Amino acid sequence: MLILGIETSCDETAASVVKDGQTLLSNVIATSLAEHSQFGGVVPEIACRHHLEWINRTVNEALTKADILGEELDGISVTQGPGLPGALLVGISMAKAMAFGLGKPILGIHHLQAHLYANFLVDASSQEMPNMEFPYMGLIVSGGHTLLVLVRDVDDYQIVGQTTDDAAGEAFDKVARLLGLGYPGGPVIDSRAKEGNGNAITFPRAMIHEKNFDFSFSGVKTAVLYYLKNNVGLEHGVQSLEDLPQAPSSKLQADLINDLCASFQEAVVDVLVHKSLQSCREFGVRTLSVGGGVAANSRLRERLKEEGVREGLRVLFPPKGLSIDNAAMVAGLGGALFKKGYRSDLSFTALPNWNIETSGQRTAR
Repeated sequence: MLILGIETSCDETAASVVKDGQTLLSNVIATSLAEHSQFGGVVPEIACRHHLEWINRTVNEALTKADILGEELDGISVTQGPGLPGALLVGISMAKAMAFGLGKPILGIHHLQAHLYANFLVDASSQEMPNMEFPYMGLIVSGGHTLLVLVRDVDDYQIVGQTTDDAAGEAFDKVARLLGLGYPGGPVIDSRAKEGNGNAITFPRAMIHEKNFDFSFSGVKTAVLYYLKNNVGLEHGVQSLEDLPQAPSSKLQADLINDLCASFQEAVVDVLVHKSLQSCREFGVRTLSVGGGVAANSRLRERLKEEGVREGLRVLFPPKGLSIDNAAMVAGLGGALFKKGYRSDLSFTALPNWNIETSGQRTAR
């Protein structure tokens, strides 16, 4: 079964062809990240314009790299939500046009469910198939979402815990902005933290001892803000918290920035690791699958793998190219759901706030 996947939920325009729900034949991503970096975050209008400009060539390149024609596809899957409404509609419109023109079935895919499927994918050159089985615990950590999900099947999801405020990736971005490190914040904080001391500054681990699996990252972000104001801000003429993001980070000592990055990162990772392992114990699962952009964080990978060994857990991360938003996970999950008989009709539309536990507008036939 050959499935084309299309992903346009945020700032990546992506297309991919996956065979039998697992074998990756192509994975093409055209990002508009550089255009957003000057604004310190994703600008929806810029994202939509980028999708419109790149969607045709991205899909064509994915088909070319997979060495197939559109007529050879068995179906088309496309991210239906959650995401930016305008961005989602670009991908959905492309998918509908292709499905109608080629006479192929179409399926709307939940973006977060797709992230949880990423560890099922393998490259066509690989000699090994992933040893994934249900049920497993899924940890999604990205700029827009942080949640723990019990995955019983490709169509059976239960939210176990989620952030009550900022997502982990959002906190990384905001702290990087405070430090004048640019956007996106995750990669640069990860890099600077390797040169710093994670125990240099004690930041709060919110909700780590609560008897639930929810997260909160607003407090640790604010703690970094107040640390800078109280220990650094006055020295550089900062009179209020509102002035701080404009403080000249070039005047901060490099060692201090490194320690701040390492200490902040350690606080976030501590909570993510603790809650993830706790949820696996509570629900009796032996596999933890991690997805989303923050899944590329080296310290999170290191800590979860170390703690997983001690707990007797399998902790799985997708390749870093499949941690970020991509269409391979959309095509892969699409293939698995097509096999179960799921379809969408051409009347479906974007679901910007689609809950991961619901089936949306697709039906089983």
